[in-house]
Amino acid sequence: MGIVDSPSRRGGKKKGRKRSKRIGFHLDMTPMVDVAFLLLTFFMLTTTFSKSNTMEINTPPEKMEVKVVESNVLTLRIADDSMAYCSLGGAAPRRVPLYDSGDTPQSALSGELRQLLKQQDASNRKLVIVVKISEKARYRHLVDIIDELNLMKIERFTLDDYTEQDALEIKRAI
Repeated sequence: MGIVDSPSRRGGKKKGRKRSKRIGFHLDMTPMVDVAFLLLTFFMLTTTFSKSNTMEINTPPEKMEVKVVESNVLTLRIADDSMAYCSLGGAAPRRVPLYDSGDTPQSALSGELRQLLKQQDASNRKLVIVVKISEKARYRHLVDIIDELNLMKIERFTLDDYTEQDALEIKRAI
């Protein structure tokens, strides 16, 4: 609350210039501090902190080499367009859309690619999926593929470098 202090009146009149009255003002800050702490407490108690979205990827030691039969390897190549190129073993890659038509890149993978991955995983329990993504492709494509593999509970996949040989393989796609 504000308090106005007025000076007391003196009895005598003075000649000459009239002196202006000074009014003293005192502002009590206690209610404002109370409201500030109330708001601070309210926001501290009602705010939720977002958890960071992280993905756990286990990598084997560098010098460890795992031998896999070529017929058990499904290679999934992603070039700069929104297409995936899948090949089982040494077969020619098959061109599959990465996203359904009309979907935005923020959505899940296409039904055709999802169905292909489920079918190959169900038919061969020793299947290893090798994901190779071009430097020209978006990082979002890799994240979507890994998310989809995790949702389908496919745990045997690896990431590999995209080479010139992969670019040549894509050119011979069906």
